[in-house]
Amino acid sequence: MGTTNLTGKVALVTGGTKGIGRATAEHLLAAGASVAVCARTGAEVRAAEVELGDRALGIVCDVADAGACERMVEETVARFGRLDILVNNAGLGIFKPLREMSVEEWQLQIDVNLGGVFYCSRAALPHLSASGDGFIVNIASLASRHPFRGGTGYNASKYGLLGLTEAMLLDVRYDDVRVSIVMPGSVDTYFNGREQVPERTWRLHVDDCASAVMQLLSYPKEAHVSRVELRPSHPPRKA
Repeated sequence: MGTTNLTGKVALVTGGTKGIGRATAEHLLAAGASVAVCARTGAEVRAAEVELGDRALGIVCDVADAGACERMVEETVARFGRLDILVNNAGLGIFKPLREMSVEEWQLQIDVNLGGVFYCSRAALPHLSASGDGFIVNIASLASRHPFRGGTGYNASKYGLLGLTEAMLLDVRYDDVRVSIVMPGSVDTYFNGREQVPERTWRLHVDDCASAVMQLLSYPKEAHVSRVELRPSHPPRKA
C-alpha cells in the first residue's frame, strides 16, 4: 500500500482540536490533505487552526446540533471546494451506575456519540458521494462490544455506533462511499477529564489511532476494511 497520498483531498475531523482527533488531523495534513476541525469552543478552534497551518480550517460546532453540523459541512465545502473524508471523532463519556445517571446525562451521550455521527454523516454524504471515492471513518471504542459497570449511557451509545456504522456501510456502498469504524481500547488522551501524557505508557497513543485511520484510507477504492479493533499490547494484569 505504501505511504498514503491525499494531495487534493479534503477531510473534516470532528473533535479535531485535541486527542485522537488532533492526531488524525495532523496525519491527514502530513499526507497532503486540507483539513477542517471542529470543537465546541472558539478558543480551541482558533488555536488549532493557527497551529495546524494554512491548509487547516477551524469551525465551532456542537455535533449534537443537527443544524450546526449542516453548517459545518457547508463551511468546509465553501472553503475548500469539496469534501472527500469525514472522521467522526467527537465524543464524551459519563460513567455512572444506572440509578445515579440523570436523564440529561443519558441524553447528552446519545446526542453526541450517536446523534452527532448521524447528523454529520447525513450532511456530508452528498459531497462525499460526489467526490467519487468518499470515506467515513467513525471513531468508537472497544466499549462498542464489551460492556462494563458504570457504562450504561456510554456502552449504549457505542453499541449503537457500531450498528449505525455497519448499516451505513450497506446504505452507501454503491454511492462511492466507504464507511469504517475504528474501535480502540484504553488511549492516553484527554477523554473524560484525564490529561494526555507525552511519554509512552501501557495505553495506546493517539498516533496509534490516527495511524489506523490512515491505514483504512490507504486501501484502493475496490478494497474496504470495515472494522479495526485496536488494543494495548500489554495492559496491566488483573489481580
